[in-house]
Amino acid sequence: MSAKLPSGARCLFDAAAVDRAVDKVAVELAVRLWQKRPVVVCLMNGGLPFTADLLRRFHFDLELDYMHLTRYRHTTGGEIRFTRGLERDLEGRTVLLVDDVLDEGETLVAAQGVVAERAPAELVTVVLVRKEVPCVARVDHAALVAPDEFLVGRGMDCDGWFRQLSGIYALPAGWSGEAS
Repeated sequence: MSAKLPSGARCLFDAAAVDRAVDKVAVELAVRLWQKRPVVVCLMNGGLPFTADLLRRFHFDLELDYMHLTRYRHTTGGEIRFTRGLERDLEGRTVLLVDDVLDEGETLVAAQGVVAERAPAELVTVVLVRKEVPCVARVDHAALVAPDEFLVGRGMDCDGWFRQLSGIYALPAGWSGEAS
């Protein structure tokens, strides 16, 4: 059974297009990281599917950690809340920070700050989708570029709904309902 998207939702990237983009960015990252034994840091919850997609494509030694921070309530950003910090020692290590979407960049900047405090040798950032908007964060790799719309699917959600979709969809402007 598939999730029922609201009327007016548009598919921006179907599952095959997302998979091709993930394949491409995974190769770019593998070339850059394969001898560095990186610590892969997933930003939860949205970064989980993308991190899993990348890990299945990586064939080199790595460690995995995660942190949980969020700033969205429904479709608008708010104050960043940390609910779980890192456990791995990052000092002198190469760190790959993985997130689902880069829009304004507030969450990624906060996560980069947390990682930087742990003195890594190198910090590499990757997002599944970079929106075409002004942003305060720097990202090294983006699998896809999307317009400035509210996106769901492949880890991105609206109030917890639609993360499991294998494609990426734009919700209609002004949508305020729940999944049905």
